[in-house]
Amino acid sequence: MHEQTNWAGNHHYRATRFAEPQSVDELAALITDSPAVRVIGSRHSFNDIADSDDLLISTTGLPTSVEIDAEARTVTVGGGVRYGDLALALQQAGWALHNLASLPHISVAGAVATATHGSGDRNGNLATAVRGIHFLSGTGEAVELRRGDPGFEGAVVAIGALGVVVALTLDIVPTFAVRQRLFSGLGWDAATARFDEIFASAYSVSLFTLWDEPTVSLAWIKERVDEPSRVGEDFFGAIAEAEVRHMIAGMDVRNVTEQVGVAGPWSERLAHFRYEFTPSTGAEIQSEYLVPRARAVEAIEAVRALGPRLRGLLQISEIRSVAADRLWLSTAYETEMIGLHFTWVRDSEGVAAVLPAIEEVLYPLGARPHWGKVFAGLDAPAMYPRLGDFRALADRHDPESRFRNAFVRRVLA
Repeated sequence: MHEQTNWAGNHHYRATRFAEPQSVDELAALITDSPAVRVIGSRHSFNDIADSDDLLISTTGLPTSVEIDAEARTVTVGGGVRYGDLALALQQAGWALHNLASLPHISVAGAVATATHGSGDRNGNLATAVRGIHFLSGTGEAVELRRGDPGFEGAVVAIGALGVVVALTLDIVPTFAVRQRLFSGLGWDAATARFDEIFASAYSVSLFTLWDEPTVSLAWIKERVDEPSRVGEDFFGAIAEAEVRHMIAGMDVRNVTEQVGVAGPWSERLAHFRYEFTPSTGAEIQSEYLVPRARAVEAIEAVRALGPRLRGLLQISEIRSVAADRLWLSTAYETEMIGLHFTWVRDSEGVAAVLPAIEEVLYPLGARPHWGKVFAGLDAPAMYPRLGDFRALADRHDPESRFRNAFVRRVLA
């Protein structure tokens, strides 16, 4: 049995064999020669989504091309490209993506496949930027789908069930500048009573908390410089921070992107963490649940009631907003969502013990777990109305079920 470890060290990907193909042709041969295949990118998943009954493939050796089409306002990137490298190339050419996740260290293909997201009322998750997808199917066939094609909306967020993504074409926009400001001491009464105002106040808003504290630890505000600011020195009663802060007490502030209102390019501000630094020791576990916007306050109050149970396990939690989309397996499918993200200490047994309690209060509100994080269970047919259509799409592109590991079989029920 061959084992590869994820970034955080909490999960060992199971596989009999491991390969790192250097070309698409080599990749196609590996797929057709194996009865069971899964793929890892930057290893930022926290569960068994990439476990394989036979072959585990890394995309790091695949072409890392970045091709900008200024006329079409698109960029086409290889399957192994990371957001940090893509952001640098786009910024140098005067272009931008609409958003970034907290970590620029993650691969584009992996983030898209799991509906990973940034933050902002007007911002869809990273997968919503996809205009075209090129993958090798379970038969080794090259498949290309573009926005508007039948099956495209099912193929973008595909949790690795259709094949191996070798290239993605993304929408781009002209570059823009962003400033970040932090505020401390936001009262919970204000956070819940004025929830919509708070999250509409800037391009991206994140609230950081340990849940059982008297106020929100930090409100992290990202504003586009070319848009009028709606945030003064008093953020709904919270006080502006004059020095750089890390969201986790005691962590090195060199890891976070520049704050205190200093404007800079989107590529150096939209992510929470700098690409050139390791964002943490990696000794953590992550969970996240996306809750319908209309039930957000109920969800926050329910998790706050669990606060004392979470305190010893929790490093920090983040609350952020995501716009609705039409991607079948997206956690924001047809619903504006609020993400409740949990960064745990690396205590697998302790985390496993509290997740059922969290899901017991969030799932009845319509929550969906992040595909790449740790969760206790899910009822995918109830959560995803297009699951049957996705199952048919997987049957079409992977007729021999090469990409259906235990994780995918649980999802497809």
